[in-house]
Amino acid sequence: MKLGAFSTSLNVKDIKASKQFYETLGFTKFAGDIEMNYLIMKNGNALIGLFQGIFEQNILTFNPGWDENANKVEPFDDIRTIQKHLKDNNLKLEREADKNSTGPASLVLYDPDGNTILIDQHV
Repeated sequence: MKLGAFSTSLNVKDIKASKQFYETLGFTKFAGDIEMNYLIMKNGNALIGLFQGIFEQNILTFNPGWDENANKVEPFDDIRTIQKHLKDNNLKLEREADKNSTGPASLVLYDPDGNTILIDQHV
């Protein structure tokens, strides 16, 4: 199963302080808008999303159909195919993609330790 680009989405208290911290670690702004309280920071293939006041906990994020530069990759496993595989393997989904839709969609599930996993397809 191809889950696509991986990033960690962090719930931060002060996005400006977090931006400065990750810049010190060698990350640069890749996408987002600090005035909208979110930034995507990049260092090589590593991606970290900084989100202030948008969600309550950190999230592991996968983007089917994208590489780490947000370029479309072919072939890729559509989110509805991934969703079917997860459900066929008895994983409980917190939020599901419409199985009759096409294109962008997302789903959410939790790992055994309660960590949130977002599979977010943009293509």
